[in-house]
Amino acid sequence: MAKIPKIERERALYETRRLIVAVAGTALYAVGMNLFVVPHSLYTGGVMGICQVIRTLLMRYTSLPLQNFDIAGIIYYIVNIPLFFIAMKKIGKIFFTKTLVCVTAMSFFLSVITVPKVPIMGDLLASCLIGGILCGTGIGISLKMGSSDGGTDVLGILLIRWKKDFSVGKVNLIVNIALYGVCLFLFDVQTVIYSLIYASVSAFAVDKVHSQNINVEVNIITKNASEEMEQEIFSKLERGITKWKALGAYTDENTELLYMVVSKYEIGRLKHIIKKYDPHAFVVVNEGVNVDGHYLKKL
Repeated sequence: MAKIPKIERERALYETRRLIVAVAGTALYAVGMNLFVVPHSLYTGGVMGICQVIRTLLMRYTSLPLQNFDIAGIIYYIVNIPLFFIAMKKIGKIFFTKTLVCVTAMSFFLSVITVPKVPIMGDLLASCLIGGILCGTGIGISLKMGSSDGGTDVLGILLIRWKKDFSVGKVNLIVNIALYGVCLFLFDVQTVIYSLIYASVSAFAVDKVHSQNINVEVNIITKNASEEMEQEIFSKLERGITKWKALGAYTDENTELLYMVVSKYEIGRLKHIIKKYDPHAFVVVNEGVNVDGHYLKKL
């Protein structure tokens, strides 16, 4: 039996750890949803909001015994099936696999976490804020780990690749506004207003956690730059490198300066690669730089 190369094993372990954290993010989302949002009969927007509206209409106009069980998570899973295939064809098999696992986990958590009959917090605004923070943070964690919770997250990532000034949170907010416009005809104004407050807080939390819009400038000073290190950066991060020959003023030794611009969430992976080839490399990171030109936003 052929042995798996060490680099591939490390890559598999790395992606497995990221997937576990992403699943934890879906659990956090489900906690915020079922404990703080659903008890107040609020609607989260996006694909999940559509599923909640479908659930409400089923409960209102059918005789299905759904009073003690929230089927929004199951409906969400069914609705996401077409988006699974979009993710696989447009974004890649790894992202597709992670998204499938996370959406399955989310549907599971939403189904097993019991919605309290009496809201944990009686204050509606406080529930909106706490629920928005928990749900937005959960979604952001999944996105930061190179995964997605499905729905408008996939749409947002696709739009980021098409137009740079998009963000996942902005896409969610735009879709939410359109959805809540329809909800005005189905529910009272107070429900829509507080649902929009929740959506705004959630979108803010998503963009704060998921740092795909924060560009960082990286300068790497190394004496051990190698073709293997550069190729691993190319293959794993798909980022370009600009190189200069440099001279250490104190040591009078030849070094190389590697210059890159990456997304903030890629810094950990980049440092892991660099340290593998040169544990003594000097790495300088500047956050929040503006980039004009060919620069790919991606997970």
